[in-house]
Amino acid sequence: MKRILKFFGIVLGNLIFAFGIAGFTIPNQFLVGGTTGIARTMEHYLGLEVSTTVALVNVITFCLGLYFLGKQFALTTIISTLIYPIFLNMFTSMEALQHLTEDRLLSAIIGGIIIGSGLGLVIRLGGSTGGMDIPPIILNKKFRIPVAVGMYVFDSVILLSQVLFSDVEQILYGIVSVLITTIVLNQLLVYGAFDVQVFIISEEYEKINERIQTELDRGSTFVEIQTGYHKVEQKAILCVLPNRELSRLNDVVLEIDQKAFMVINSAREVKGRGFTLDKHLA
Repeated sequence: MKRILKFFGIVLGNLIFAFGIAGFTIPNQFLVGGTTGIARTMEHYLGLEVSTTVALVNVITFCLGLYFLGKQFALTTIISTLIYPIFLNMFTSMEALQHLTEDRLLSAIIGGIIIGSGLGLVIRLGGSTGGMDIPPIILNKKFRIPVAVGMYVFDSVILLSQVLFSDVEQILYGIVSVLITTIVLNQLLVYGAFDVQVFIISEEYEKINERIQTELDRGSTFVEIQTGYHKVEQKAILCVLPNRELSRLNDVVLEIDQKAFMVINSAREVKGRGFTLDKHLA
């Protein structure tokens, strides 16, 4: 039942995401990142439909993810890879959505909120939007380039490619829309934090710790504790990880111990190995 609800939640997130892009970003020709940004550039220069290019890029990046990152990762992206282009094509073909409002500022604000909400729902449920999320992860695995750096570089190139054929207002409103999308996305994930600190109390701390290090490839720290009621001496686990991995961690913990106690806090800034330093640094 839980997997079914997660599936429909990810589908709903892609539906909301596609609606925001088709109803507000594309009609106003705002700058946009990701596969949609690539599709907008291809539409301008080659006349290809946005949904067709999005589908093509998603399939290519999915195949790359399957080859370099394995089946388990690919399964988290397959829903968005297939569903998002379909929804985007459906919405862009609706004439009514091309004239929702003539106010560009309103479009940038509302579009940013809707797009951020859709993306936030997908990621919060442990899914992936696929597309241009995948190349930075591959570069991180092969060349140890931080994922955040890779994403910024790819998005910057995609945005700059649209500057060449966009007017000043399209550029400025596009920046407003992207900023609002980012704010809403982060707020939906963990109240604006980019990373989270998780404190886990469970009798199965050894098994949970092993899974964190092997499956999530994240560091962890044991903290000596004493339970308040039974006065039992045991260890708790302290782990800091990107908010996108929180859903996976939650699944791992509950799979091992349904009664585990978890405290999740936003981490405004994290420094050190695995974050500001290469986690493979000797």
